[in-house]
Amino acid sequence: MMVEQRMTETTAVSWAAAELGGAKLGDARLNRRLVRVAERLGAQPSASIPVACGGWAETQAAYRLLAHEDVDWQAVLTPHWECGIERMGHHPVVLCVQDSTELDYTAQPGIAGLGPLSYLRQHGPYVHPTLAVTPDGVPLGVLDAWLWTRDRATFGEDKRHWPIEAKESMRWLEGFERCAELAADLPDTRLVYVADRECDIHEFMVRARRQPRIDWLIRATHNRCLAEGDHPWDRLAQAPVLGEVTFALPARPNRPSRPVVLTVRAERVTLSPKGAEPVTITALRAREESPPAGVEPLDWRLLTNRAAVALAQAAELIQWYGTRWSIEVFFRIFKTGCRVEALRLSTLERLEPALALYLIIAWRIQYLTVLGRVTPELSCDAVLDPAEWRAVYVAIHRQPPPVIPPPLPVMLGWIARLGGHLGRTCDGPPGPQALWIGLQRARDLAWGMHLASDLHAHSTS
Repeated sequence: MMVEQRMTETTAVSWAAAELGGAKLGDARLNRRLVRVAERLGAQPSASIPVACGGWAETQAAYRLLAHEDVDWQAVLTPHWECGIERMGHHPVVLCVQDSTELDYTAQPGIAGLGPLSYLRQHGPYVHPTLAVTPDGVPLGVLDAWLWTRDRATFGEDKRHWPIEAKESMRWLEGFERCAELAADLPDTRLVYVADRECDIHEFMVRARRQPRIDWLIRATHNRCLAEGDHPWDRLAQAPVLGEVTFALPARPNRPSRPVVLTVRAERVTLSPKGAEPVTITALRAREESPPAGVEPLDWRLLTNRAAVALAQAAELIQWYGTRWSIEVFFRIFKTGCRVEALRLSTLERLEPALALYLIIAWRIQYLTVLGRVTPELSCDAVLDPAEWRAVYVAIHRQPPPVIPPPLPVMLGWIARLGGHLGRTCDGPPGPQALWIGLQRARDLAWGMHLASDLHAHSTS
């Protein structure tokens, strides 16, 4: 048996088998190949498929998998969905965060089946996933995904008169319906659907009212008419102040972290736009009254089915909406860390299952990043492959690994060092970029250690 084959079998990345071992692709060989390809791509998420696979035979196997007629993006995601739902059942509240992102393949004109993006000269697909997240930000899995391309024939056409079922906006409603279906299977977990301004659709709120098992929280775009003839944000300007909420606004690209104090108002109102069915909701406004000089004040206008008559209730909703940023981090890992816009596949049908695999890989990177921050006592072998964490320990300490695995936050700190994180007090906890680079180096170290051990065994035999 070749050394490379033994390496794959003896140090397989267990997370892929755990997440995708339940795949049902119609053939046991396809199921095993899916796990193997996920292990390869997950070990080097930034690499091309040929580089990640490490050889022509494995690369051919990966391409055959993606081209197989029984392997579509839903079949790839299904076992991960099932694992995510199982994780959700251990939490009293889970946020189902949705958003869309475009994938630009304009530089690759040979991919068949793509449609226009923001402009006709651009082309690529859109991806609209649902990310299950705990209120403290731990991603539990990708629950759903809506992949679509735009029709060139109707691009730029005024679609306001189209029925909601024919519009791209329908993805928000369908995503909510998917979450509502899951709610029936999770009686001890309260699901909260969280979305940004694009989901401020009156038809969404009307339909959501028929699903009492799930809550929803969206950021408002419109200032619709109320039943009394005025408008919600005008009324809230005169409403009593519930109190103030203080928190640290996380750092984002081109914006440092800073403390924020929001003044909170909320009121139960009935939206009654002309020609539409009235719907009663809570309108909540959280505004920064005294921002630093030269900084635009934070101003969240939120709509929800939940009550917010007390400050504690409103503060909880504000915290939940703040967690929506998790999906933006997820997209950055998916597009920058996994470099999915550099994939070179000939058709959309082959591209879609690859994107599904990278959705799972991006989830895992984010999962490790956040889990290490919120579970300081968790052992690293709960989520990391033994060969990898042992190799990292040897590389960092220049001595054999301990019998008892180190805590996950400590191990992630060492992995992040391999990815360029300096670990100074001022640097804060490692982010996903340092981890995805460090995880690649950890896999290389594990490979090198196994190869050295194998060669040593051959020389002494």
